Amino acid sequence: MDPSVGSVGDAYDNAMAESQIGAYKTELIRPEGPWRSVDHVEMETLDWVHWFNHERTHDSVDDLTPIEVEHAHYAMRNRLAPTG
Repeated sequence: MDPSVGSVGDAYDNAMAESQIGAYKTELIRPEGPWRSVDHVEMETLDWVHWFNHERTHDSVDDLTPIEVEHAHYAMRNRLAPTG
């Protein structure tokens, strides 16, 4: 059997992706079906991803949304004085 694509640590990356796919299926695909078409799934997926990134809080980042964490990250980076 071939190993996963990539380098060391990919097993953890794959586990995280599988966990994300599981959340997607649990929170959107199973409860909201049956689906009318692939287009219907795609549009609802766009809404779910937007909600997931902009409104859903995550325990792993102190109950912030991913977009809040991203904004805080870049705000902190921009406050650092350049070294020279």
